[in-house]
Amino acid sequence: MTDLFQPVCVWDLKATLGEGPVWSARDKAVWFVDIKQSQVHRYDAEIGSYQSYTAPSPCGFLVPKRSGGFIVGCKTGLYDFDPQTGDFTLRSHVEPGLPDNRLNDGYVDHQGRLWFGSMHDPEEHSTGKLYRLDARGLKVMDDDYVITNGPAVSPDGRTLYHNDTLKKIIYAFDLSGDGEITNKRVFARLDADQPADVASAPCYAHELETRKAHGDGYMDGPIVDSAGNVWNALFFGWGVNCYAPDGRLLRKVRFPVSNVTKIAFGGPDLKTVYATTAAKGLSADDLKAQPLAGGLFRFDVDIPGQKQNEIADV
Repeated sequence: MTDLFQPVCVWDLKATLGEGPVWSARDKAVWFVDIKQSQVHRYDAEIGSYQSYTAPSPCGFLVPKRSGGFIVGCKTGLYDFDPQTGDFTLRSHVEPGLPDNRLNDGYVDHQGRLWFGSMHDPEEHSTGKLYRLDARGLKVMDDDYVITNGPAVSPDGRTLYHNDTLKKIIYAFDLSGDGEITNKRVFARLDADQPADVASAPCYAHELETRKAHGDGYMDGPIVDSAGNVWNALFFGWGVNCYAPDGRLLRKVRFPVSNVTKIAFGGPDLKTVYATTAAKGLSADDLKAQPLAGGLFRFDVDIPGQKQNEIADV
């Protein structure tokens, strides 16, 4: 076991935009995507082996199905993915009238409903939406986002968190048993006052320059642990923030790379965290200073995560 909260790189794959890790207890592996390279990746946590698959188009997320396999959200729609054959089968288009949009982050709630967001791929216009997919069909739940990230749900299933990345905000919603969301409110915001131990921590190379350009970074992928703490990856923010259920910043796990995109809790006790990172947006000098940018990292924590939910048949 490594020291708590000390990230180490387990796969230096140099992903352009690694994203969306999920833990598969079935095969003791971490699955994730490289959006810009249209790749689905699998990391075997027991033996450290790797496997990659090419998706039909840029893919923002993959989530497991109860029946086996995954649903993958791509620029061209939702696909069923069978790892045994490597086949991707189109399930449905989502936004065929918005060719500049793509699907981004996704999540399965405790009832097996799929939640995912869309975004404007050039990152300029607020055409992104938050969707819910279940046996009733596909429904728009919120809109007016340039870049969506999340969502994630509290252990009691009553609070849903969703990020507006460019506004640097995590929103909280009340989540009803039948999957409706109300009472949208700000849960946490970046570029606010930080605890002294976070603000005074030693900087990595180029971190001060990054802060001058991007402040504390941008809210990327969120996830909630078994105690209800909200963990949020920071793009251009050099780490992952952990917020208490009341929105207080509890800690920052610092990384040797600036672009952390999302984490997943894995391992037999769900106390091993896997984190995807990205090389996107980094200059040649940045990449020299951050040779592990785009790698898959892991670190250990003292509070376990929630188990990975699987999509019900829809």
